[in-house]
Amino acid sequence: MYYAENPDVSHDVHQLKVILLGQNLTFWTDAGVFSKKMIDFGSQVLLNNLEFQRGETVLDVGCGYGPLGISLAKAQGVIPTMVDVNLRALDLARKNAEANQVSAAIFQSDVYDQVVGEFDHIISNPPIRAGKRVVHAIIKDSINYLKSGGTFTIVIQKKQGAPSAKSKMEEVFGQVEIIRKEKGYYILQSIKKDENG
Repeated sequence: MYYAENPDVSHDVHQLKVILLGQNLTFWTDAGVFSKKMIDFGSQVLLNNLEFQRGETVLDVGCGYGPLGISLAKAQGVIPTMVDVNLRALDLARKNAEANQVSAAIFQSDVYDQVVGEFDHIISNPPIRAGKRVVHAIIKDSINYLKSGGTFTIVIQKKQGAPSAKSKMEEVFGQVEIIRKEKGYYILQSIKKDENG
């Protein structure tokens, strides 16, 4: 499966040429990674509802072959850090960053276990098939890697656990906003308030 460290499937490399956030982008994909034949709808909805400032830092958790972090770097000038557990996906993400002339820190991490520092924003199209425990770990621990005032934003389908993810975000951050609902996909966002606010 795509959330394994080393997917046990033979290679089947594809090249996608897409327009995301108004940018012409090229992505190499392969068997054993999430959504290899197209940029999945959830990622597209998430991208279309993110507005970051040039120079802000963004952590993309479960980056796959890199469409989120790379598109945001290209279109909005953010500084992306991209992590995934899947080594094949990470190799593709590095290749795709280079192909699209994007500079990014890309490395293996099981959720946040190799991540250091704090970010302006954390985003995730979480690996639903890895199970609720993993999805909730992405939510629960995100607050430890966000700067004060930073945002945590995920896309998740209603039928794949949006209501429980929303409750978890409310529990962790004290608030959560549904910033978009489209074709059963929810974009959920929480803000890390400072201790005084």
